[in-house]
Amino acid sequence: MYIVHIASELAPVAKVGGLADVLYGLSKEQVRLGHTVEIILPKYDCMHFDQLQNLKVEFRELWSFDGPDRYNNTIWSANIDGLRVLLVEPHHPQYFFSRGVIYGCHDDIDRFTYFSRTAIEYLFKAGKQPDILHVHDWPTAAVPLLYKEMYTALGYKVGGTVLTIHNMEHQGRCHPSILNRIGLRGENYLSPDKMQDPSMPNLLNLLKGGIETADRVTTVSPNYEKEVQTPEGGFGLQDVLVQNRRKLKGILNGIDEEFWNPELDRFLIEKYATHALTSEAQVEQMLERKAENKKQLRTHLGLKNDNAPIVAAVTRLVPQKGPHLIKHALTRTLGKGGQFVLLGSSPIPAMHQEFEELQRHYQESGQAAVLLDKDEALAHLIFAAADMLIIPSLFEPCGLTQMIALRYGTVPIARRTGGLADTVFDVDTSLKPLLERNGYTFDFPDAEGVNWALDRALHDFKSERKKWLALLMHGMRVDFSWKHAAPEYLSLYQEAIQKNAKSKSKNATTPKILKIS
Repeated sequence: MYIVHIASELAPVAKVGGLADVLYGLSKEQVRLGHTVEIILPKYDCMHFDQLQNLKVEFRELWSFDGPDRYNNTIWSANIDGLRVLLVEPHHPQYFFSRGVIYGCHDDIDRFTYFSRTAIEYLFKAGKQPDILHVHDWPTAAVPLLYKEMYTALGYKVGGTVLTIHNMEHQGRCHPSILNRIGLRGENYLSPDKMQDPSMPNLLNLLKGGIETADRVTTVSPNYEKEVQTPEGGFGLQDVLVQNRRKLKGILNGIDEEFWNPELDRFLIEKYATHALTSEAQVEQMLERKAENKKQLRTHLGLKNDNAPIVAAVTRLVPQKGPHLIKHALTRTLGKGGQFVLLGSSPIPAMHQEFEELQRHYQESGQAAVLLDKDEALAHLIFAAADMLIIPSLFEPCGLTQMIALRYGTVPIARRTGGLADTVFDVDTSLKPLLERNGYTFDFPDAEGVNWALDRALHDFKSERKKWLALLMHGMRVDFSWKHAAPEYLSLYQEAIQKNAKSKSKNATTPKILKIS
């Protein structure tokens, strides 16, 4: 199968959040299974170009459109760990992707709709006909719309289109004139049955357009599929998703178990195996090796070297992630005799300042470390050194940190929402079999919920050794690799292709009625 992904992020070259990791892991597994995969991205000036191999010009003189104006684009090709990547470089007077950032510009809608039009224009002009066009979140949700409304009329055909929703909060609301700029008549889509935003009826909603026009729509966990069809999880599009539920499917994300592997991790002072441990003695040996990483982390961060458990948070500091609950967990952990490590960054100036003050407050404490940074090496060391990872998200489409924590023998403490509810099962309250219980959960995103789960975890760590060792053993057994999710995507692709094939067959057998005026 020939698969083309069109997206705004890809690890490790252009990463902001989980979308980048998901696209990288899924694409690698699809290639491993023998499929041909290409990924189309903007050529950001802030990409990690050192991660690209064999960067070269693939296509010159690709003209695309911004309203009545035409602009030239250069398409570059490169390889990343065996993945073929195509990079769109617009020669546009607004320097769309030469801003030093991936998101956060006042004209993000303009930037990514231009990219979406140019990406499909490239596929059309280059004569590429993938079996599947797979797009991700609002930045590329206009691609299925453009394909259906414009490019099929030009004779361009692909097998099918799939949209993956990684986060419902961001939807790409825009004025109808935005569609005019990429070749469609925007006002024609300002109706409830098309792209009109349910909450702001004078605006279009790009994500809604993708949901309505893609052949299949996925969310990044089964539980999130249910949540997006409710007022709490749908962010205004719940009715649209309910209406399209027959083509909606939740597929649980995976992690790259080669990159997140404590047995091979180059960032660790002491490597150790976690899969297939079958006895308390083996778990104790694993903990001895974790202890060496814990010692290294404490030395690096200036924490006291004692027997206190380390609770960690590795996260973006945005409202979705419950930063006020992370602050509460820090205070609660120290009050219970533990240590706390936070690694995170925030694009919100006020929140960054708030955590800078927290950083200064605990700088000389020896019991807590607050690091406002994106540090890949330090993240690996924290996962290996910590005893517990706190994830108090208000909502979480899937979440990857809980999977990484379990891979590294670190117990997750998580709010039961989205993909967290699909992957973390409470040792005391879950209805799952004992062998599947792997952490501590709470239902309500408040201080009492955090206290209830965190206090039990700290107590069991200190006073229930056999229970703690069994919990670790159960958590480390779980395989979160992409080998489970990739076949589900391939099955979904076949559904999309068959749907289109049936539609073409039906149209071919329906007699044309000529209207004579």
